[in-house]
Amino acid sequence: MKKIVWISVAILITGFSQANTHDEDPFIWLEDIDGERSMEWVLSQNKQTADQYKAMPIYQELYSEAISALNGKSRIPSVTQKGEWVYNFWKDDKNPLGVYRRAKLKEFKANKPKWQTVLDMDQYNEIHEGKWMFKDMTCLAPEYQHCLTFLSLDGGDAEVMKEFNMKEMAFVKDGFSLPLSKMSVSWRDVDHLFVATDFGSKSMTTSGYPRMSKLWTRGDDIADAKLLMAIDPEHVKVFAQRTGSGGDAKDFVIESVSFWSQKYYQLIDNEPVLLNLPETAIVNGDFNGRMIVSLKADWQFDGQILHEGTILLIKPEILTGEKSIIEQGDWEVFLEPKANQNIESIDTSDETIILTLLEDVVGKLIVYTQNDQGQWSSQTIAFPDNGAITLMDVNNESGGFFAQYQSFLTPPTLYYVDGDDLEPKEVMSQQASFDSRFYQVEQFFARSKDGTFVPYFVIMNKNTVFNGQNPTHIFSYGGFRNSLTPSYSGSYEDLEGAYGKMWLDRGGIYVSANIRGGGAYGPKWHNAALKENRHKAYEDFEAVAEDLITRKITSPEHLGIEGRSNGGLLVGATMTRRPDLYGAVICGVPLLDMKRYNKLLAGASWMGEYGNPDVPEQWAYIKEYSPYQNLKRDVDYPATFFYTSTHDDRVHPAHARKMAAKMKSFGYPVWYFEISEGGHGGTSGSNQYLAERLALAFTHLWVHLK
Repeated sequence: MKKIVWISVAILITGFSQANTHDEDPFIWLEDIDGERSMEWVLSQNKQTADQYKAMPIYQELYSEAISALNGKSRIPSVTQKGEWVYNFWKDDKNPLGVYRRAKLKEFKANKPKWQTVLDMDQYNEIHEGKWMFKDMTCLAPEYQHCLTFLSLDGGDAEVMKEFNMKEMAFVKDGFSLPLSKMSVSWRDVDHLFVATDFGSKSMTTSGYPRMSKLWTRGDDIADAKLLMAIDPEHVKVFAQRTGSGGDAKDFVIESVSFWSQKYYQLIDNEPVLLNLPETAIVNGDFNGRMIVSLKADWQFDGQILHEGTILLIKPEILTGEKSIIEQGDWEVFLEPKANQNIESIDTSDETIILTLLEDVVGKLIVYTQNDQGQWSSQTIAFPDNGAITLMDVNNESGGFFAQYQSFLTPPTLYYVDGDDLEPKEVMSQQASFDSRFYQVEQFFARSKDGTFVPYFVIMNKNTVFNGQNPTHIFSYGGFRNSLTPSYSGSYEDLEGAYGKMWLDRGGIYVSANIRGGGAYGPKWHNAALKENRHKAYEDFEAVAEDLITRKITSPEHLGIEGRSNGGLLVGATMTRRPDLYGAVICGVPLLDMKRYNKLLAGASWMGEYGNPDVPEQWAYIKEYSPYQNLKRDVDYPATFFYTSTHDDRVHPAHARKMAAKMKSFGYPVWYFEISEGGHGGTSGSNQYLAERLALAFTHLWVHLK
């Protein structure tokens, strides 16, 4: 599959930024991640939460329901195609840390896979010190024999890299390897890697990413690798990748200037040449020698105004200056999405471009084919309506692909679409974890403070009476272009429909809110809540809450809200802005201290989203919503449950720690749960930790909302 991931929203960071003592922050000592005093506080808080919630019968019931859903035998494996094999990483009760495995493509398509274990992480951990989690394995096409394996310690974002030989099914002795670090590594060819990692002194950015990209030759010491580019340490990161193969192969270096701006360079004779693209544009891949470029802002090019959201096909030669005269066929507008659409993913085969998109937050998948005259035709693949569609993997040669469909009430179902007839054929379906016949889904639109209509989904029993008494749970995110699509989990987490038994079957109503800052309606929806306009995301969320109350679906004392990561900032901000709207809050792996967020772990990389609190003009608008600074005494705040991970090396656990400690010092009801292992997912490798966290969170809702 000729797909290039040029920029990742999932940031790779490690380390701890030592803080200066500030008299105005009495809880800054909780930023010492593994400090004795910090961990004594964490253990004490965990015990208080466990003593209260785990002693309740409802907790044990919820835990049993969660673990049953998470360990379901019929779960759909997420697969990648490599030649005649499909590969998958799988966890269950027998393999709590998981196995990376493979099966013949032909057998898998017939739903009769005979899985072979490639790497058993439970066995790996028996002979290696620490707790190692599988992150990825990338193999060099088209043979897929030479592979790079990435493993993380305690589930964090930092990784080690080891070369693996798929033919021998073993790690390569004296092969390519790198120690634990934030890194970006990819194959150029069998004897060369593009490497961005911690090379030593001054090789990392202030965001905690590599600032140097090198070309490493097999057999050479990493210190002798050729430097391709070193970037400003105040920028985010740099990495390099190859696209195409044989004579069509091209090498690129990508410099992330900020989270939402990047420069693309083509390597010509191993020297980077800047491409004439706007820094807001994203290169999604290539198709027959032309780059696929998504515009995130208007761009004047070749005498035309090209609008944000437009997708272009463009030859790199006219962007590097190699070709000074632009001719017909050198570039074209491939697609201009409609106002109610957002492009979710772009993939290619040798003959097709495949798009997944949203229309009013509902998924579609379209295959585009170009004839010999350069004319495009398209076919929308006939998946069920009103759900989400995820393209898993595409076969380069045949154009066939796997795609998964799901909705709020429909379990994930895997389809295979043949490249010739483009008819989806069901391969397997997850067993239902709750009886959906009793429920219905409706989409409503709330009117935000500035008049914008904000869509949200309500999942409820068909016999629900709008009397203001229904326990209701809103989940939202509102940032970083992430779209909340209809999912069987109810959220963007891989929860396998656990919310069905734990919430819906017990009489709860579930709400998924597509507020601004996310990607529901393309770049404009995200851009509308950036930096000084961040408050619009919170106004959207509050408008959804008020709309639910106005419709008498629920009332404040029965309304619980949840968000994690940026969503944790969302619920923290709206909790302190409008505590009158909610009865309970779940705040997971959150950002909360927005005065210091840019000094903690990867925080500096997110200033393109929130702004720089060290600049007075920008702190002026950040401080208006920063939860930690806006917490006040003698306010009737809703009951709040925080969860985080000690070794989350993306969002510092001190955000949750300090907020919980400050609230407790003011005498507010707070419950806290911090797992010692695991990364930003807030859980370790085993499903039991995720089940524990889910059971605690839903216990919190049921105790305080019913």
